[in-house]
Amino acid sequence: MTTRDYDFIIIGAGSAGCVLANRLTASGDLRVLLIEAGGRDINPFIHMPAGISKLVGNPRINWDYDTEPEPELHGRRLYWPRGRVLGGSSSINAMCYIRGDAADYDEWAALGADGWNYDAVLPYFRKAERQARGASRYHGAEGPLGVEDLRYRNPLSSVFLDATTACGYARNDDFNGESQAGFGFYQVTQWRARRSSTAVAYLRPAFDRSNLTVMTNAQVRRVLIEGDRAVGVEFVRRGQTQQVRAVREVLLCGGSVASPQLLMCSGVGPARELEAVGIPVRVAAPGVGANLQDHLDYCVLQKSQSTDTYDFGALREALEGLRYWLTGSGPGASNIAESGGFVRSARAPDGRADLQFHFVPAQLDDHGRNRLPGHGYTLHACVLRPRSRGHIGLRSSSMADPPRIFANYLSEPEDLRGLIEGVRLSREILAAAPFDGYRGAELYPGPSRRSDAELAVAIREKAETIYHPVGTARMGTDDMSVVDPATMAVHGTQGLFVADASVMPQLVSGNTNAASIMIGAKGSDLIKMTGEVLYRAKDEYAETQDFVGHIGGDDFVLITSPDIVEQVCK
Repeated sequence: MTTRDYDFIIIGAGSAGCVLANRLTASGDLRVLLIEAGGRDINPFIHMPAGISKLVGNPRINWDYDTEPEPELHGRRLYWPRGRVLGGSSSINAMCYIRGDAADYDEWAALGADGWNYDAVLPYFRKAERQARGASRYHGAEGPLGVEDLRYRNPLSSVFLDATTACGYARNDDFNGESQAGFGFYQVTQWRARRSSTAVAYLRPAFDRSNLTVMTNAQVRRVLIEGDRAVGVEFVRRGQTQQVRAVREVLLCGGSVASPQLLMCSGVGPARELEAVGIPVRVAAPGVGANLQDHLDYCVLQKSQSTDTYDFGALREALEGLRYWLTGSGPGASNIAESGGFVRSARAPDGRADLQFHFVPAQLDDHGRNRLPGHGYTLHACVLRPRSRGHIGLRSSSMADPPRIFANYLSEPEDLRGLIEGVRLSREILAAAPFDGYRGAELYPGPSRRSDAELAVAIREKAETIYHPVGTARMGTDDMSVVDPATMAVHGTQGLFVADASVMPQLVSGNTNAASIMIGAKGSDLIKMTGEVLYRAKDEYAETQDFVGHIGGDDFVLITSPDIVEQVCK
């Protein structure tokens, strides 16, 4: 067993982890180790936008989780893909750049995440963006993350938008601007028609920094905790068990599944959950793994009389792939989910949209794993702020075993009622006049299913995740919160931090990747600010009577000399 020391150890090179690695190493003063269980992002289908269809079910780059049997979905186990590669899920997602509604972040603050309101997070969204349209009040143009309009759009995506207009819905060309409601083309995290993952945007520019070490194919087993302080991590790489020590902090960026699992496997979590698999409880934290939220999605699938879809055969796929790599154009540049929008239904409790739609000019069934004959198009609908809550549990004491995912979909009846409304609105749009020359038979839910009861059965049979789990180590100050919103430190510990989608108190109204990147950026500032002030105080004043207490987590520095206070605050 070998041991090395770093200032910061980051676990997980995903949407937030790559951001942290970039920002913490920028000054050159801090030694940072970034540990990723997956490998390098060398698969060419990662970088070709339409290659997402080839990434499903690939265990080399995908964790390929499954939930436990879902009671409200006929006991089905739902497939949960999560990125296992540099860039994490930003390397395998559909690249839709959506931040959510401004009111989502104000609600975070109201729920206890003080300092995370919209006015506080907007500068981080702007700073991240390299917006192809240029800078504005809501957008930045100098950041690392490429955000642009699609270079290629299927004609059916325009037909879909014409249909939404025919149904009376407004057009919206910027879902991240002044208002979210309406329909339009999604902007995507691409640059010059290539995927702009966080590995590309944030990690690649930092690779040559001498103070950054990136370690791939390393499975972390546990955080090393002495007393209540995180001092390092233990991991397995190439069959060897190794340990590394953190002089300052250990930062968890594994996402809403892996971060709570690792906390629990390290002895931080609900006592009953840990004791059930023989893990000694170091810090009793009942909120770890709780508060799981996700967007459940139902697809209305319509056959098409036109062949102008992405239901390509093998030869056409190969030709379009060649065209893309030679010219950077054609369907290979598409994210497939090209258009969509947000609707405030009659059930919405406030001014925010409560339903989101993604239109796909292809037949999409079972995450694309079930290839259907012929041609068609698909309209996804999801309830944006579901009331149902689940949790992440342990299968064993080992990180080598996948956790137990209890999504608990539709446990709150209002979520089912909202999804039924989404199906009805989907049908309304697909029945509009602009689709008259394309419309074939409805495959799902099927023309015979019309009543609420019949649609409820259809939803229980076919609804799936749209890949937005959050909340399992939420920020806050109450007994069930896990992370301090002012520092990102795990309550009850020292030197242990979380910065990823798991800290969200509540789902944002839309796709979650942009918010996860923002959390990484704002989190890095909070972690650096806390560490710089506290460690400067420790280094300079530990031998004087002006310094009291410990460093990290919820501990404090008490400085009584006005001169020293002024120096430290500078």
